[in-house]
Amino acid sequence: MKHIWIVDDDEEMSHAIGLMLKLLDCETTAYFNVRSAAQSFASGKKPDLLILDLNMPEISGLDMIEFLRRRADLKDLPIVMLSSEAADSVVDKALALGADSYVMKPVTIDELEKAMSSAFYKHLNQ
Repeated sequence: MKHIWIVDDDEEMSHAIGLMLKLLDCETTAYFNVRSAAQSFASGKKPDLLILDLNMPEISGLDMIEFLRRRADLKDLPIVMLSSEAADSVVDKALALGADSYVMKPVTIDELEKAMSSAFYKHLNQ
C-alpha cells in the first residue's frame, strides 16, 4: 500500500483528497502547512508520493519543491502539484522546479490517479 502525504492548507480539500486516495488503496497523512511536512522530512520520514498545494500561507508549494529537489535523499520523490492556478506560466514554473504532475482544483479521482501514475512512472524510469 502506497503512503501519500497531502500538504494543503485547505482542510476540506485535504479530507476530500484523502477519501479519494483511500478508494485508490492508499494510506494518507495530511499536513496543513509546509512547515509541519518539512519537520517530518527532517525527522527522516518520507512518503511514497507527495501531493502539494501551490498557494499556502508562509511557504508556498513552489518553495517546498525547491527545498525537496536540493536534498539528495528527496530529489527523486514523486510530487503532484495541486492548485486552482491555471496560468501556463505557473504550471510551467512548477514543472520546471521539479513537480512531476500538475492537477487543477477541484480534482476528480480519475485526474488524481492519472497524475499519480505519471509521477510514479517518471521516477521508475530515471
